[in-house]
This record gives sequence, structure tokens and C-alpha cells, in this order.
Amino acid sequence: MPDWQDLVRQHLSGLALESLEMDEICAELAAHLEEVFDGLLRQGVPEEEAVRRTLSQAGNWQDLRRKIQAARKEEGTMTARVTQFWFPGLLTFLVSMVLLELVQKVGPKPIILGLDKGIPILMFYTGWLALLPLAGALGAYLSHRARGSFRIALASSLFPVLPLVVVFLIAIPIGLAMGHGLAPKVILNIGVEWVLLPGMALFAGGLPTQLLLSRRTTSGHVASA
Repeated sequence: MPDWQDLVRQHLSGLALESLEMDEICAELAAHLEEVFDGLLRQGVPEEEAVRRTLSQAGNWQDLRRKIQAARKEEGTMTARVTQFWFPGLLTFLVSMVLLELVQKVGPKPIILGLDKGIPILMFYTGWLALLPLAGALGAYLSHRARGSFRIALASSLFPVLPLVVVFLIAIPIGLAMGHGLAPKVILNIGVEWVLLPGMALFAGGLPTQLLLSRRTTSGHVASA
């Protein structure tokens, strides 16, 4: 009986994979081929013919190598996207919401700006804005730690305001174009209270953190060179 793992490893030699990944792929494919081979033998097919038919199940080995490499590359890209952007961004969003909840319960009262008749226009939670740089710094740190680029790290730190940026830049213009009446107060609330000021606070924490971490990384590379 052929050593299917050895045969698979020979045909897949040259794949740019780590040893553990290569072992897993070879074991999985070898188990499949061995199952096919045993099935052919049970049907009364001679061993030599069964080997030939079994190997034909894999098709073109060069094409198979390309498909495996492409699949691993795509999987790595998706994993990197999660660890470098989505996880840091969502955690930053969660922390920012927890901080807002705490400030609303035990923090200082918000500053309210209104018209001459006392109609409130804008309301600022100053305690929340003061704490948001910590959330922005956390997002940038986690993204950088996962080897995210400078741009991705900043995007992670700004993640809590990104959905509202989409609303402000897309939904509101579309609503106005379709003739839906949107009060200026609504536009101000979204644009200033929930996008501009929180975004600036998150940016104030994310940018210095990313600059500091990038400088340390560069210094480490220079020192090790």
C-alpha cells in the first residue's frame, strides 16, 4: 500500500506554508486519498489501477498547489483584518459606550448650549470627551500590536464615530435630496455632538499612541540592525 502522506508531500513540495500547516494539509488530503483507494480495492480494482485512479482524484497537482496557497493567503488576510481592525475597533466602541454610561450616571452634568429663548441646541458631555482619548489610545495600541498599518490603527481608534460619519455624509444628503425635512438641530447634533467632538477626542488619543509605538518599533529595528 502506498504511503499517501509521503506521496502528497512530494506532490505539494514548494508550498510556502509553515511546517504545522503543511502537516495538517498533507494529513487531510492523504486521509481522503486513502479512503478513495480502499474503496476501489473493495470494488475489486487491482492495486496498481486503484493507485492511478486515486491520484487522479487530486487532478492537476500544480493547480492544486496554487489553490491551496491562494486559500491560505485569503484566510490570512481575513484573520489580519479581524485582529488589526475589527477587534480593536469594536473594543474601542464598547469602551467608549461604557465611559458614556458612567459619565451620564456619576459624571459632571453636560454643558447645554441653547438659543436666546432657552431652546437647547447642543449638549456636551465634557467628562466623556475628556475620557475618550483613552479609548482612542486603546484602539490604536491593539491594532498596532496586531501589526496593523498606521492608517488601520487610526481607523480602529476612530471606530466609535465611523457609523455616524456614514450617516452624516450619506444618509442626510440623500434624505435632503429626497425632500425629507431634516431639522438643523438634528444635523448639528449628529455632526458636532456625535461625530466632530468625539472624533477629535478619539484622534487625540489614537494619533500620539500610534506615533509613539511606530517610533519605538523603528528604533527597535535600527538597534537590531
